[in-house]
Amino acid sequence: MIEAVAEGAHAFWGHATPDDAALDIAHQIAPTLEGPPAPRRGLPALKLFDRVRAPEIPYYLGWLNYWSAAAARAIGFPDAARDADLLSRARRTETGGWVVQLTEAPLDLEDPAHLEALKQAYERFPEIGARTSP
Repeated sequence: MIEAVAEGAHAFWGHATPDDAALDIAHQIAPTLEGPPAPRRGLPALKLFDRVRAPEIPYYLGWLNYWSAAAARAIGFPDAARDADLLSRARRTETGGWVVQLTEAPLDLEDPAHLEALKQAYERFPEIGARTSP
């Protein structure tokens, strides 16, 4: 479904994430009254959307991630040496994009393995969320 919607809309990227995990993701981006975002569970702080240097670069990760061919190039996916685990749960789309599933079951950040998978994905793709400079 995510592939059909994203490719039909000619999207650069998209995601599908369970509500509970999406709330944690929102805390990665949303500024607090005190200032910058206050991510939960040790997740990285992400910059506001207008700070992402190109529209192809995703603002954040989700459970099911759609990356167009342009988005995949922008973040350096796939890299056979570094992405074996992600590639085991990914598939190529007809237009050269990718659907990448971070975990087998829907993302549940109460599950330490799921939280670690999300953290590792952010570590692997520092461009996501404008956490690196060009």
